[in-house]
Amino acid sequence: MSFLRLKGIVLKEINTGEADKILTVFTAEKGKITAYAKGARRPRSRLIAGSQFLCYSDFVLFRGRDMYIVSSSDVIEPFYELRNDIVKLTYSAYFSDLVYDTVQENEPSKDVLKLLLNTLYMLSKTSKPPELLARIFELRLLAVLGYAPGVYGCVECGWENFEKMSFSFEKCGLLCSECARNDKTAIPVHRGTARAMNHIVNSRPENLFNFELSGEILGELEKISRRYLRERLEKDYNRLDFLKEL
Repeated sequence: MSFLRLKGIVLKEINTGEADKILTVFTAEKGKITAYAKGARRPRSRLIAGSQFLCYSDFVLFRGRDMYIVSSSDVIEPFYELRNDIVKLTYSAYFSDLVYDTVQENEPSKDVLKLLLNTLYMLSKTSKPPELLARIFELRLLAVLGYAPGVYGCVECGWENFEKMSFSFEKCGLLCSECARNDKTAIPVHRGTARAMNHIVNSRPENLFNFELSGEILGELEKISRRYLRERLEKDYNRLDFLKEL
């Protein structure tokens, strides 16, 4: 029986049988895959650590009739900090939901995996505000998927000054004050918001998280990012609303 060795992060885990799990593992080479982890819920199982939600591991898999079978898993990054903090766990689950819905099975997704791992690292290991990380993840994910908004300048006339810009949900990008006159979907944005969107969409991966925003700009960015995400993916993602009740 041939085996496959892949590094991946657990997006979902479903308990089955007396002590088994069915995992959804997100890998760079094959996108989402479904894997059966026999006995993973037993206290002494060698699969117990690597089969946890958000655990990034090196998996050895065998191809079964309907799904992969996990032979072994060596943990690379457990992200313990995320599972022990309700706020961070909620944001992590939100990121996982977005990836789960947008990544296909058996399709390479290297850039999305890198984005997810880097975002989770920033959430678990740094003091970056989770709200900022969420906005970065939303817009960058859409850009990687081919839904990048036009944020280099005005998408109509090409004006590149970020002063007095609006964001058009109809045109899917920034408009200067003149071009925004007759666009009923356009909402004015601060210069800082326009610059932040441009950075998130167009910066190199190593520079993606290298900025801070004021509360006002972050709030404005949230309104735009969440709506743009909803309209592109045609789905409401309400998991973060839970945090407003805490």
